[in-house]
Amino acid sequence: MERKLMIALASKIGINYGRQGKDIPSPYQSINFIKSIKAGHVKLYDADPETLTLLSHTNLYVSITVHNHQITSLGTNQTTAEDWVKTNILPYYPQTQIRFVLVGNEILSVQDRNITSNLVPAMRKIVNALRAHGIHNIKVGTPLPMDSLRSTFPPSNSTFREDIAGPLMLPLLKFLNGTNSYFFINLQPYYRWLRNPMNTSLDFALFQGNSTYTDPRTGLVYHNLVDQMLDSVILAMTKLGYPHIRIAISETGWPNSGDIDETGANILNAATYNRNLIKKMTAIPPIGTPARPGLPIPTFVFSLFNENKKSGSGTQRHWGILHPDGTPIYDIDFTGQKPLTGFNPLPKPTNNVPYKGQMWCVPVEGAKEAELEEALRMACGRSNTTCAALAPGKECYEPVSIYWHARYAVSSYWAQFRTQNVGCYFNGLAHETTTNPGNDRCKFPSVTL
Repeated sequence: MERKLMIALASKIGINYGRQGKDIPSPYQSINFIKSIKAGHVKLYDADPETLTLLSHTNLYVSITVHNHQITSLGTNQTTAEDWVKTNILPYYPQTQIRFVLVGNEILSVQDRNITSNLVPAMRKIVNALRAHGIHNIKVGTPLPMDSLRSTFPPSNSTFREDIAGPLMLPLLKFLNGTNSYFFINLQPYYRWLRNPMNTSLDFALFQGNSTYTDPRTGLVYHNLVDQMLDSVILAMTKLGYPHIRIAISETGWPNSGDIDETGANILNAATYNRNLIKKMTAIPPIGTPARPGLPIPTFVFSLFNENKKSGSGTQRHWGILHPDGTPIYDIDFTGQKPLTGFNPLPKPTNNVPYKGQMWCVPVEGAKEAELEEALRMACGRSNTTCAALAPGKECYEPVSIYWHARYAVSSYWAQFRTQNVGCYFNGLAHETTTNPGNDRCKFPSVTL
């Protein structure tokens, strides 16, 4: 019976429903869009009451998330955990088919050690509260990133980081093993491939081609990067004494666009990755991985929409499969039943090889003058050298306009501080270009790749 439930969970491919965008549709519209793509499971980054109510009496399985900042209070007080369950689960369950409670999201990125130390106690107290109400079919876990591992290649060499192996991973694995829950991993092969495209072929990352990799210690043969990464987690857990904990992919996908230097971020690759991923994960009987053949793996594609409120590089905002009006960025079948040859052809990408040359950062078309003025003030305020060329009589002073001065300042600021993780975005006000925005008199600072 337990294996049938595992297969049922895994066969329903999930979608991550993030809402960090200026133009994200209402929960009502978004849920209808989720139904239209035939996703079987939706993962929320909160426990939004409106969304949970709308999800009742649908066929969708649901995962909800405890915010990172709530973990400490939940971990230190059983009554707080009881109240959380009474507020976020009991009003909706079982009409809303909640299957997972995810406590936090990538908590290793949070500096507060109280949160890390209270993670497992919070998970345990939530389970206690669920069981007190006779609820036994909601599993509790926490999504962790791949950088929780110190080494991942080859998979047989994988281990968890020394700083977390004892204080965090051992108690977490003991909890997951004791509650028969899942180890949730956020898996982004795109970034693994981007860091080292010479050693990992794009086809291998996209589940395509005939290339294989054989682990020299185990002799296991890998046909794609996802299996390699999953087995890294599985074998790291095995080394800590927990070889049988189930695994679930809480986030995975491929960006449909990105910055100029983010090679391979395009619609064709995103469609190829997600279509092949779904085909693999919905196979009956389950395929599993080389280290765990036949293992059903619940999987959540990242994500429903592009999210333009996110900071960071361009790919951070471009993981969506739908436009805000519900039309597809590319066609996809979440049931895995449509033949891969049955999709309409997509434009051939032009960025599958690294760009070589200069690039600049400039304001987007239609930027408002008040926003440009604010960007100009911010860019020129950090360093005396950033806007020196804009001083009266200097080479870039004329023409005297907010647009021209902001245009120079944005590019200069980005070029000067790019190595300190400054992106060419400015809250949606700017974008990268390979077209020189300067002139014969005024040379705009640039970045050369």
